[in-house]
Amino acid sequence: MKPQLVLIAGPYRGGTDGDPARIMENLHRLELAALAVYERGHMPMVGEWVALPLARAAGSERIGDDISERFLYPSARRLIQQCDAVLRIPGESKGADGDVELAHKLGLPVYYGLDDLPEVTIRASVAG
Repeated sequence: MKPQLVLIAGPYRGGTDGDPARIMENLHRLELAALAVYERGHMPMVGEWVALPLARAAGSERIGDDISERFLYPSARRLIQQCDAVLRIPGESKGADGDVELAHKLGLPVYYGLDDLPEVTIRASVAG
């Protein structure tokens, strides 16, 4: 099996009541899952890694403002179309549930635990 590009789907704002510290805790959980996916030989992707810089560049001043809303869910939907699989981590999240629904429609595998994600042995790359 070749390495897959795996979208990590889970809570970002969900369950935080807009508390910035709790939002950052959720992002940290997404990133810990991304690290675990990487260590299994795949390339992880977290939608907020794309959405947040785009929203800032477009003038967003805070999470949840009108500008950020133009990017958070839509960028994840575009990103899923480039991915090979989705890893759904635990926690309430309408956005992550939408990611899973889209992945199913696209015929992508959805993993609900790291043990379900196959490990890949990475071969040494050719020096260039």
